[in-house]
Amino acid sequence: MLSKNIELALNHQIRIEAESSQTYLSMASWAETHGLEGISKFMYAQSDEERVHMLKLVRYINERGGHAKVSELKAPKISYGTFKEMFEELYKHEIFVSDSINELVHISFSEKDYATHNFLQWYVAEQIEEEAQAKLILDKINLIGDDKGGLYLFDRDIQQMTLNSSTAKQSK
Repeated sequence: MLSKNIELALNHQIRIEAESSQTYLSMASWAETHGLEGISKFMYAQSDEERVHMLKLVRYINERGGHAKVSELKAPKISYGTFKEMFEELYKHEIFVSDSINELVHISFSEKDYATHNFLQWYVAEQIEEEAQAKLILDKINLIGDDKGGLYLFDRDIQQMTLNSSTAKQSK
């Protein structure tokens, strides 16, 4: 059985994951309208992944005797000055999500809820991957600079990265 404090904290994380999904969906739409097909496919995949993260939390709360709640979401930003600005925001957002997961781990440990602590380790590992991927993408964008040819190649590369990631996750 979940304590009310942990249930509340996990429900807060549901909202964060849902807002993440909406944020990446908005980024996908922006990229798509700017002819960045690879980036938009990457963002659509990220949006789907965040929704899976949210559903995993919903099921966990309900299985442990709590009540997962679907709450109102804050509207995401819908426009970006550049694709670099968009990825900088993505990176900052992933750090925010990592901080939130770390706080959940702290709460579960301090309340001696080792089942939740164990459950959250998947999220900790996932956030390490998410932050590393976002940082790698930003590093590549900084290498490109203002080179339009580089942007074209980056857009193709990120589309391939999305396809490879999807294939790898399906084989797990």
